[in-house]
Amino acid sequence: MHPVAYIPSPSQGVWHLGPVPLRAYAIMIILGIVAAVWLGERRWAAKGGTPGVIIDVAVWAVPFGLVGGRLYHVVTDYQRYFGEGGDPIRALEVWKGGLGIWGAVALGAVGAIIGCRRRGISVLALGDAVAPGIALAQAIGRWGNYWNQELYGRPLDTFWALKIDENHRPMLDGGPGLDPKYADVATYHPTFLYESLWCVGVAILVIWADRRYKLTHGRAFALYVAAYTVGRGWIEALRIDDAHHVLGLRLNDWTSIVVFAGAVAYLYLARGRTGPENVGAPASAAPSAAPAAAEPEEPDGTTAVAAAGHADEEPAEEPAAQDEVAEAAAPETEEPAPAAGEPEAAPEADGGEPEATSSEEPEPAPEAPEAPEEGPAPEAKADEPAEPEADPEPEPEPESDPEAEPEAGARTETPAAEAEDEAGENEADGATAHDRVEKGEPVKDGK
Repeated sequence: MHPVAYIPSPSQGVWHLGPVPLRAYAIMIILGIVAAVWLGERRWAAKGGTPGVIIDVAVWAVPFGLVGGRLYHVVTDYQRYFGEGGDPIRALEVWKGGLGIWGAVALGAVGAIIGCRRRGISVLALGDAVAPGIALAQAIGRWGNYWNQELYGRPLDTFWALKIDENHRPMLDGGPGLDPKYADVATYHPTFLYESLWCVGVAILVIWADRRYKLTHGRAFALYVAAYTVGRGWIEALRIDDAHHVLGLRLNDWTSIVVFAGAVAYLYLARGRTGPENVGAPASAAPSAAPAAAEPEEPDGTTAVAAAGHADEEPAEEPAAQDEVAEAAAPETEEPAPAAGEPEAAPEADGGEPEATSSEEPEPAPEAPEAPEEGPAPEAKADEPAEPEADPEPEPEPESDPEAEPEAGARTETPAAEAEDEAGENEADGATAHDRVEKGEPVKDGK
């Protein structure tokens, strides 16, 4: 039976680079692992995990998975290697095919647990991240069966049928000859293609369901297992390669049923599991102390605390500044030392306001009254008493100005005025210094 249209088989599956053989089966397995790690890293990062974790865990999971896959194949087909006429050395020839997905996933999970414990992360969270990647890896790896022309299905006469060369068709048990039932049949079901497409669909299903229902705590991985086993069940029923049968079903069919039941049970039992998962993300550093309360800013941009600090410093600096002004304004003549407790008067040469200094706690000086506009005020020297003039001309009395009146309670007597009182002499016009002060003369002591 030779249909007009079919899928051709490759002429070879091995290429040699000198003494190094490049086998298509191994290349497909490697490409599948790379795809699984790539997709797993992206999904792990989306969970908030640390980049590079999938690669680190894969260092443990991949070797364990390869050993587990080979062990499952050898155990389930032991007659090929340990039966009559078998060769145990062939059990090590992995490049010729023969990796059972059930053993690969089971022992690969052991390696993943070891890697997760070393990194201190949840194996369930990691399983959810890599589940679609594992399905994608299976989809790519199944093309290794195509290059080896193995694991095909029953005869098929249609355009998508797979052509199998004569030396790869089913053989008689224990003999090198072809099975008469398939000697003239060239095309068969491409079960490798069915499973590859099914695995792609499983990967898409898991990604969609995870985004739609937020599958955590291993539920995404359980969904992958359940969906894969459904497809593997009907695909396994199409295959005609040698296998053990139990109650009329192939061994892999029974394995699919048991694993499917376990996955569905886990999905049901874990349906309400929520909460955060340990993905090993670096915790954000918590502040060691509560932040200080924000200080209100003054209009000029300084804080209130800084402004208060400057305000406290001003009184301490003011006496020094006043002393400098007093020394600059004081006359060169000697001044009598003031009595204890009395302020030192230092009148200015220009008739301005004297600055009062004290050794005790400084007090802010009140504003001195302004000098009257009409006529200059007579100057009084602190070092000698005021003597009456011989024939003074009468001075016009300045008009009283409310602004020039001294403040209430301020002392208006000066050392010069006290000296005049002690002498008992008045001015020519009979007005005392005290009267002149009341009439608007500038205050000599601002205390």
